[in-house]
Amino acid sequence: MDYRTMNNRWLCAGLGRVLGCLLFVIPLCCQAQYNLVPNPSFEQADTCWPFSGFRYPYDGPDGWFSGGHSPDYFQGPVCAEYGNDVSAPLNHLGFQYPQDGVCYVGVITYNDPVPWREYAVVELIEPLVVGETYYASFYANAAWGGTSTYPIARLASSNVGMRFTMEPNQWEWGDPVPTTVNYAQVYFPQILADTVDWTLVSGSFVADSAYRYVMVGNHFSNAQTDTLPVGSTINPPMSYTFIDNVCVTSDRNGCPLAAGLDDLGTNRLVLYPNPASTMLNISGVPERALVRVYDTVGRKVWVGAARQDLWQLDVSAWSRGTYVLRIEAHGVVHSFRFMLTE
Repeated sequence: MDYRTMNNRWLCAGLGRVLGCLLFVIPLCCQAQYNLVPNPSFEQADTCWPFSGFRYPYDGPDGWFSGGHSPDYFQGPVCAEYGNDVSAPLNHLGFQYPQDGVCYVGVITYNDPVPWREYAVVELIEPLVVGETYYASFYANAAWGGTSTYPIARLASSNVGMRFTMEPNQWEWGDPVPTTVNYAQVYFPQILADTVDWTLVSGSFVADSAYRYVMVGNHFSNAQTDTLPVGSTINPPMSYTFIDNVCVTSDRNGCPLAAGLDDLGTNRLVLYPNPASTMLNISGVPERALVRVYDTVGRKVWVGAARQDLWQLDVSAWSRGTYVLRIEAHGVVHSFRFMLTE
């Protein structure tokens, strides 16, 4: 979003610079050596970015850029006075202390009638390895209130998540509204409605390509996104979400993960045969876990609940091609692809 409020500060924050060094230098040799996301908490910035909206890798937090319109960068006290449009914790979109460090970003996750989406994008430190399991997480918070006379966002939305891509999908001014693909490797299927505390969004997936970028936002259309009012305002229906502390790793213990992931761990979950032709067998699925299958353009093909640890899905009448199977249990999502052949 482009709200232009100038300030004469330097760097994200004095404390932020120290924390940024700890978060950016130590990770290369210590705890975040497992985190493939550079500048994961948005602490590193070349200068104090004077606007809330950013588009290019060095407009705002180092390395991060826009995959849709202009995500916002909210900065610590040395860069922005309390209550400034670009400040954390109080800004024009809400009040929230950072989950980590002194900075965070925010994106539009629902808008009506124009289906605007904003995505914060970054290139991973190294590409994902095909066939390897990755664990991913971030913290999210539904924005409400802020310094605007009338709150800008009045809805909370579902499906806030992470999509991994081969291309950067850099958004340029004048480009059309980004097309939603109704798919993300990791996302929060429920309405993310907590305006007070940060919500941990996490999951695991098997990389089917050597993905180089991660896009954070809502990758689902308005028709597939649920919303809930968090307050009243004269502004049009819009949902806005704060994002902090983004993590991607192949180490099971490398990222914060929601409780229950062990119940959906890749050490138990088995899908076979792959490719399949008539029957797909799935074992290790928690009972009553929600199972969804999508085609390659994001259309929902099948949905149901797991009936037992080992069960079968009749795919004999389905079109031949590639599908995505997603299993959701205990607030955790696991996804991988399978193929149908003759």
